[in-house]
Amino acid sequence: MDGFVGLVHDLLLENGAPQDGIHLTRHLELPGWYRAEKSWDLIVVIRDELIAALEFKSQVGPSFGNNFNNRTEEALGSATDLWAAFREGAFRPSGRPWLGYLMMLEECHRSTSPIAVREPHFDVFIEFKSASYERRYSLLIEKLLRDRLYDGGCFLLSCDTSADTGEYKEPNPELSFARFITPLLARVQTEVRLSE
Repeated sequence: MDGFVGLVHDLLLENGAPQDGIHLTRHLELPGWYRAEKSWDLIVVIRDELIAALEFKSQVGPSFGNNFNNRTEEALGSATDLWAAFREGAFRPSGRPWLGYLMMLEECHRSTSPIAVREPHFDVFIEFKSASYERRYSLLIEKLLRDRLYDGGCFLLSCDTSADTGEYKEPNPELSFARFITPLLARVQTEVRLSE
């Protein structure tokens, strides 16, 4: 995942973001509404305005079930908290910031095989029946985007033998890295031009 964080950092610089406006090791805390603050993985601040906040997450086995639920709750909670803080003026004079979520999942038999659901009282939605964790992550990020909780989402698969080569797959074309990074870079370019 560090490689993708570094790549995003470099692309932001190439597209005009000032070095001191990109935060990825320090000063990552942003105020929340339901909690005092939350530390994001990368934020962009230009002219004292919050331009973007990004989360970079990964998951490897063997405990996909619990971790998937934790990632889901974390993604929903982080976005909900930030949008409530934005609504209440926490980032003034910032306009609406760009939120991004990038997820990399280990590609293995347990992550790509169908998973049964328990339905003791009510039926789960049809798209979750026999859906693998790969499919569930894809659905999660699609729904986060459709509900406008995040502005950009990326979903990648990589097997544990790809650490040295950097190989990965993009199982959902809608959630490709290019679709994730392009609008972020356009937003940064616009903000940089406005500050000139």
